[in-house]
Amino acid sequence: MIAQRMVMIVGGHQFNSASQCAAYLGLIPVEKESGSSIKGRSRLAKNGNPTIRAKLYMAAISAKQYNPDIKAQYERLTKKGKSKKSALGAAMRKLVQICFGFLKHQQPYQPQIG
Repeated sequence: MIAQRMVMIVGGHQFNSASQCAAYLGLIPVEKESGSSIKGRSRLAKNGNPTIRAKLYMAAISAKQYNPDIKAQYERLTKKGKSKKSALGAAMRKLVQICFGFLKHQQPYQPQIG
């Protein structure tokens, strides 16, 4: 189901890059700021479709166990001190990048980490 949605999103819009697609879906980190001195933790922008983000979240939970690239990224971020939730947000963005690359180049996905 998420694959069909991603095909519709990527195919239906003229994105020049995977980061534009991720921004459209609301998967870019935004720092919370108040004035010039108060800064909070960064969060996802959440300006896209919440249904697709929810499906990507569940896909990221599965991918962190079975996809070697996303698993390595998740473990690297959590070891650096990022919260599990922000590491999952990064995994969601990575899934969008993988989908965009697959659909744009029409090549099968090849994990970078063996």
